[in-house]
Amino acid sequence: MKLMDGFDSNYRFVLVAARRARQLQGGAKPGISARSTKACRVAQDEVAAGKVQWEIPVLVVPALEPPMELFGDAIVAGAE
Repeated sequence: MKLMDGFDSNYRFVLVAARRARQLQGGAKPGISARSTKACRVAQDEVAAGKVQWEIPVLVVPALEPPMELFGDAIVAGAE
């Protein structure tokens, strides 16, 4: 399978099309006139035509505590 334009991997294309297919099975109206009546094929055609908007969520990772360091005889950041 050739990498679709606008996707960083074929896996992401499949995820987007699968999520759209679930929407179609739930009663959503198709965005294009497709040759097939199957939700999976209609979803693939919609994604290929650019009718499905998607984005990659940005994960915010909290800052980690600084590592413990020895200063002379004292332990800083986590002394007991």
